[in-house]
Amino acid sequence: MIIHICERAAWDEAQKMGEYRPESLTVEGFIHASQPGQVLGVANRFYLNRQDLLLLWIDPQRVDPEIRYEPAEGDLFPHIYGALNLEAVVAVVSFPPDADGVFRQLPMAKPDRT
Repeated sequence: MIIHICERAAWDEAQKMGEYRPESLTVEGFIHASQPGQVLGVANRFYLNRQDLLLLWIDPQRVDPEIRYEPAEGDLFPHIYGALNLEAVVAVVSFPPDADGVFRQLPMAKPDRT
């Protein structure tokens, strides 16, 4: 599994559009994703105090566009080179920080797409 941190409004829009196209796809040419062990580091670097986040748990075998594992911050991160087909998302989980705004726990995937 790979994971993408997503704003709730962006996920709602993706469901209306039938695919997920975040701004990074237009600006950088790919969708950022993480392996499970990388998510907390990414969240705490870029999303401190954010209350509107979801984790998209993605089955790489179901992703239509190419996935490349590329170096960033001394590690390899999965990048999705195209719009994400919604059927590749096997679970959607709320991702709130602790009371101080820091992310300390990775919520586990549940078979839920809301």
